[in-house]
Amino acid sequence: MFDHIIARDSSTNPITITPIAEGDFQSWLSDQSETTKAWVAANGYEAKRGAQLALPGTNGAFGSVLIGYVDDAKAIWDFAGLPASLPEGVYGLSASISDNAALYEKAALGLYLGGYRFDRYRKDDGKKDKRAKIALHNNEAAKRAENVARGIGLARDLINIPANDMGPAELEAAARTLGDEFGAKVSAIVGEDLLKQNFPAIHTVGYGSDRDPRLIDLVWGDANAPKITLVGKGVCFDTGGYDLKPSSNMLLMKKDMGGSAQVLGLARMIMAANLPVRLRVLIPAVENMVSGRAYRPSDILKTRKGLTVEVGNTDAEGRIVLSDALTEAASENPELVIDFATLTGAARVALGLGLPALFSNDDDLANGLMENGLALNDPMWRLPLWDDYRPQLDSKAADMNNISGSPFGGAIIAALFLDRFAEGAKSWAHIDLMAWNPTDRPGRPTGGEAQGIRAVFKLIEDRFGK
Repeated sequence: MFDHIIARDSSTNPITITPIAEGDFQSWLSDQSETTKAWVAANGYEAKRGAQLALPGTNGAFGSVLIGYVDDAKAIWDFAGLPASLPEGVYGLSASISDNAALYEKAALGLYLGGYRFDRYRKDDGKKDKRAKIALHNNEAAKRAENVARGIGLARDLINIPANDMGPAELEAAARTLGDEFGAKVSAIVGEDLLKQNFPAIHTVGYGSDRDPRLIDLVWGDANAPKITLVGKGVCFDTGGYDLKPSSNMLLMKKDMGGSAQVLGLARMIMAANLPVRLRVLIPAVENMVSGRAYRPSDILKTRKGLTVEVGNTDAEGRIVLSDALTEAASENPELVIDFATLTGAARVALGLGLPALFSNDDDLANGLMENGLALNDPMWRLPLWDDYRPQLDSKAADMNNISGSPFGGAIIAALFLDRFAEGAKSWAHIDLMAWNPTDRPGRPTGGEAQGIRAVFKLIEDRFGK
C-alpha cells in the first residue's frame, strides 16, 4: 500500500528534502550561496506552500529538493505532492524539522498519503518499482503517521474495490483479516439467523439480494476497559431498491459501504496504537437490490428495538439497517457510540462533498470532534437534531416512517430517525459523509476517502489513551 516509504538508518544516504516555511523564505535565501540564489531567482521560486524546486548538485547530478510549507493544519498536503513528482531515487527530510515532532508527523503523513495508489486491477508494468522512495526516521512522529496512514489506506482500498468483489461476505472477510492482525474476535450473524437473533431490519433490506445480509461484529481489548462502539453503514451496493436510482446516481454506489470502511480504518488505528479501550465495531452489511424478494414502498418493517417502520422510500435503506445496529450498540451502555454513514444527499447539498455533517446528543462530544477536525484538517460540521422536525417521521400505519413527506432538511430527518434507535447511548455521534474524492489533489486521489476518522481517533486517544 505504501511501498514507497522505507526506513532510514545509518546506511541510507538520501537526497535531502528541505522544508522551508513560507514566511522564512527570505531569511533562508540570504544564507545561501550566490549560485543557489541565482538558480532560485531564475526559477521564480518563492517557497509558497506545496511549491517544489529541485536544486542541482555537482557534475549535473540531482542535488536536493526544496518544499514550501505553512505550519498549520493543512501542512500535510504541502508535502503530499512530493512522492508523485520526484524522479527515481531515495529522498529524506532534512534535519531541520527532525526535532519538531508535530511538523515531522504532518510531513510524514503527507508523504505517506501522497504515494497512495489503488492499483489492484492494473497490470504491473514495472513502473511501481521505479518510483521515488522516501526514507523516514524511526521516531515516534513517523510511527504515528504510519498508523494513521495505514488506517486511511485501508478505508480507501475497501471503498475503491468494486461491488463484484466487495459484497457482504467480502466485507466480513476484510473485517476478519483485520481482526486476525490484532487479535480481535470477529463474528457474523448471517442470512436467516438475523431473524432468529432479532435483527429483522438488516435482514429485510438485504433479503432482496442473492448475497446474504449479515451483521459483522468485531470486539477487541480488555473487557473491563472503557467501552467504545463504532457502527458503520455497510451497504455494499445500493440500487435504490424499487425506488430505483437513475443510472448516473447508481454509478458510485459501490461507495455506499463507505461508513463501514471508515470504522474499520479507525479500528485499525485504535488497535495498532493499543489504546486501553474495549472496542466494538458493528457493521450491518447488505446489498439493496431489486428482486421478487426485495422490500417495497409502503411495507411495514420490524426492528430490533420493537418499533415498526413504514417504508416511505426503499432508497432510504441505510438508516433502516443502522437502526438494528445502533439498538445493539446502545444496549451495552458504552462510553461512546459513533456511527459513520454515506447516508444522505441532503448533507452533501448543505455542506458539499468535503465536509461531513455531524449530529450528536452530547455537546462535549460534538465540540471535541469539531475542534479536532479543524485542528487536523479533517473537518466536520455540526447540524442540529432539531426537535420540531420529529413529527415529520410520523406514520398513520406504523410507529414511524423512514422518510419525511417534505423535501427539506433531509440530513436532519435521517439523523432524527437514527436518534430513535441510539436512544440510551449516553454519548452518541452520527457522521454523514461522502467518502469519495471527485477530483485529484495531492495526497487525495480520485476515489474512496477517509473522512473524520483522524478527528475521532484523536478524541478517543485524548479521552481514553492515558
